[in-house]
Amino acid sequence: MSWPPAPTLLAPLAPWFEAARRDLPWRAGDLDGPHPDPYAVLVSELMLQQTQVATVIPYFTRWMERFPTAASLEEADEDAVHKAWEGLGYYRRARFLKAAAGRIAAEGWPGNLEGLAGLPGLGPYTAAAVGSIAFQWPVPALDGNAFRVLARLLLIEGDPKTRAGDLRAWLAPALAAHGPSRLTQALMELGATVCAPAPACGSCPLAEACGARLAGRTAEIPHVAKRPAPKASALWLVAMEAEGHMLLHAPAASGLLAGLWRWPTLDAEATPAGSAASAASALIAWPGWTQVYTHRREAVSPLYLRLEARFEAAEGLRWVPVGDLSRLPLGKRDQRLRDLLAIPGQAPLEAPDPTLLIENLSKA
Repeated sequence: MSWPPAPTLLAPLAPWFEAARRDLPWRAGDLDGPHPDPYAVLVSELMLQQTQVATVIPYFTRWMERFPTAASLEEADEDAVHKAWEGLGYYRRARFLKAAAGRIAAEGWPGNLEGLAGLPGLGPYTAAAVGSIAFQWPVPALDGNAFRVLARLLLIEGDPKTRAGDLRAWLAPALAAHGPSRLTQALMELGATVCAPAPACGSCPLAEACGARLAGRTAEIPHVAKRPAPKASALWLVAMEAEGHMLLHAPAASGLLAGLWRWPTLDAEATPAGSAASAASALIAWPGWTQVYTHRREAVSPLYLRLEARFEAAEGLRWVPVGDLSRLPLGKRDQRLRDLLAIPGQAPLEAPDPTLLIENLSKA
C-alpha cells in the first residue's frame, strides 16, 4: 500500500462530524466513552442493514419502547417481534436480533470482536460497527458508504471490497487516534450525506486530499457492477373468507418469509382466467400493482372471495379469525391486500373460476 497515513488524511473528519452529525435516536452524545446502551446500537445496526436511516428511525423508536432490553426481546412472542418489524423488510434480521438478544441475556456481551461476530446475524461489518460504536474498540467497520468514501479518497480502481483487508489495516490507526466511535460514524455520515453516489464535493472536509476529485473521476469511482434484471412473474393474491375466518399461509420456520403470515397465491400465467361475470357476486377485485423485490418483480392481481362455509385447507394453510388479522405480521405485499379489504372493490373483468381457487387451496 502506498496510501498516506490514515490518522493524518482523515483528521478533518472528526471536527466536521462534531458540527455536521445528525441527531439520531441511537447515537450517543458522548463519543469518547462506551455507549450507555450497547443493545440500542445492536438494534440500530441490524435495522440499518439495507435500509435507509429515515425509514429506520420510527421503527427503532417503537422497537425500543416495546423491547427496551435484550432480555425483554428474548422473552417476546415471535409473532409480536415480527409484527413490530412489519414493513421493514428482510425479516430474518428480526429473527437474528431476537436470537442474538437471547444469547446476550443468557451469557452477557462478548468481550472481543470474534465473540460479537459469533452472535446470530452479525457479519464482519455489523460486528465491527457494534464493537467500535458501542465499546470503543478500534476495529474498522466498512459498509457501502465507507467503501465509497475510501475508494474516492484513495483513488481505488475496481471494486473496493476486494481491498477490504488492506483498508481495515490502513484505517485502524486512525480509529485509535481519533476515537473508534467518532471516526466510524463520521465515515458513515460522510458517505450518507456528502460523498453519496452523486457527491457534493464542495461540502466535503476531505475534498482537498480526495484522489477521485483531483482526477475528475468521482462519477466513475467506485466501480458499480450492473445487477441482473429481476425475474418477472404474475400472480393472483387471494383473500378468502368463510364463517368469520380468513385463509392464510401459516409462517414458515425458515427462508426469506419465515415468521410472516401470507395470503394464498396462484400463478396467473399457469391458472386459466376467463370472464368473471358469472362469479361477480362471489369475487371482488381491486386495481393490481407491481411488487418490486431485489431479484424479482411480481404483477399482483388482488382478489377477495367470500364463501358460505370453510373447507379443509391444504397443508400449510390455516383459517384465522377475522379479528386476529390486524395483529398478524405480514410482508408489504400482503399488508397491501389486508388494507384493501377495508376499501370497496368491484367485480373483476377477468379472474380464475372460484371453484378452481378452492380446488387449489383444498386438502387433496
